[in-house]
Amino acid sequence: MAVITKLTRVLSYFVNNNSNKILSSTRSEACASGFARYSSSAAAAAVATEVDMDVVGSRGVGLEMLGVKDYEDYRRSLYGEITHKALLVDAAGTLVVPSEPMAQIYRKIGEKYGVQYSEDEILNRYRRAYEKPWGQSRLRYVNDGRPFWQFIVSSSTGCSDSQYFEELYNYYTTEKAWRLCDPDAEKVFKALRKAGVKSAVVSNFDTRLRPLLQALNCDHWFDAVAVSAEVAAEKPNPTIFLKACELLGVKPEDAVHVGDDRRNDIWGARDAGCDAWLWGSDVHSFKEVAQRIGVKI
Repeated sequence: MAVITKLTRVLSYFVNNNSNKILSSTRSEACASGFARYSSSAAAAAVATEVDMDVVGSRGVGLEMLGVKDYEDYRRSLYGEITHKALLVDAAGTLVVPSEPMAQIYRKIGEKYGVQYSEDEILNRYRRAYEKPWGQSRLRYVNDGRPFWQFIVSSSTGCSDSQYFEELYNYYTTEKAWRLCDPDAEKVFKALRKAGVKSAVVSNFDTRLRPLLQALNCDHWFDAVAVSAEVAAEKPNPTIFLKACELLGVKPEDAVHVGDDRRNDIWGARDAGCDAWLWGSDVHSFKEVAQRIGVKI
């Protein structure tokens, strides 16, 4: 009840003293993100009633309503200078990216196996195959994910040679295939740990993720790894985010997730009750992530 009273007081401040600023922020954010359902009436309703803490930081009160700086001030008024106890991070596209374009690798390795499609053809076929419903199980990545990736590779290249698939599959387990997206990431994650902020990787990936993180020498940066092939839930399913929070020993509202996919990362994390920032839009580096949490680098 004390937390709810404090939250009500903070929201009252924003609604009553910054109404014009909030409304302006709401309109611009709603146009940009499509979340037009947030409005001043929603804020007033939140003040008038006891606010469920599971809603805070997800749908009810977030960046769409208050604006970035207002929202950061709001978090600090509740939690102090460090706004989040845990950072959840997406893997592919956020923490790591392929060293070379996928279609280029598929063709380069595939030439000796008779692959004749151009890189553009491989990319287009890959996209069509990846977007198709995966009917063999409710998850794409089950254990090592081989059945799914065999389908993707053969559909993309027209080659079903098992030796080709194994060479390609094993390549993407090595440090040669991937690089860290942010060269300053190690320094940032060390600073976060020193400040008491826990961290975890949350990824739709098969069981190659852990050895890949080890190969890139970044596995020790994290306190936990929640990979869909092990959790049996893929983003945007909230289950995988809740599992990450459980592994870290934090409540969802105390965690912020950073990822590059609006549907899987942002909407999924918010449905779990976590805060969420879109990589490449809300934040562009892990230093920026740390600074927004309140950790100086």
